[in-house]
Amino acid sequence: MPKLASGRYSARARIAQNKSQNHSSTDAVVRAGAVLAATTALVSAMAATASAAPAAPVAPAAAPAAKTVAAAAPAVTAPKAAGPVLAKFGTIGVKAVAKPKPKPVVVPVAARTQTAASRTTTTRSTVPATSNAGGSTTDNPAPQAPPPPVSGGVLAIAASLSGIPYVYGGSTPAGFDCSGFTMYIFAKVGISLPRTAAGQQAATTRVSSPQPGDLVFFGYPAYHVGIYAGNGMMYDSPRTGLSSGLRAIWSSSVTYGRP
Repeated sequence: MPKLASGRYSARARIAQNKSQNHSSTDAVVRAGAVLAATTALVSAMAATASAAPAAPVAPAAAPAAKTVAAAAPAVTAPKAAGPVLAKFGTIGVKAVAKPKPKPVVVPVAARTQTAASRTTTTRSTVPATSNAGGSTTDNPAPQAPPPPVSGGVLAIAASLSGIPYVYGGSTPAGFDCSGFTMYIFAKVGISLPRTAAGQQAATTRVSSPQPGDLVFFGYPAYHVGIYAGNGMMYDSPRTGLSSGLRAIWSSSVTYGRP
């Protein structure tokens, strides 16, 4: 019995030992397989990483050291200033504005009003004022200049009556003497003259600068009269045997009167 028990015990121990050895072998195989799998996975991962990663840039070759030649550099000297050095300032932000031209000053001038008179014009001269008995001051009347002659109508009428024979004492287009000729013509323009040459001389205003239409008197008192036409010419009815018309003033001893 004891031996059997001892044998049984030995058999069981061997079986347990075998099982333990088998288990140890299995564990070793499993561990070896795990290590192999892990190694394979690690190698695969490293290969994949190596293929995916870009190639590392190649560092450029070091530049050769620059040679410093201090002696070869030319000596630079600053030019001498010809005059005082002016400091240069920056541009000031000022905007130029054109100055407007001054407007001309207009001085008002009183407008002159000139009224043309048909027959008479009044010229006022500077005459000192006089005081009357009541103490008030009055202006002395200025002398009046003779009115301008009515040359247009007078000369036209005289020209239309040219060629009429001289008749002593005549004052119509049937025949004229000198004063009858001038009296008839001025009556046509509304001016009444005396019948004789001397009477017409006394009734007119003597002028020194005659104008066409003034009367020309020969002698004093006048013995002959005509109508001044300008440029040394006149219209008249001269004497028996001649006709009325335009002719030259034949004497220098004449005077002129304005009706």
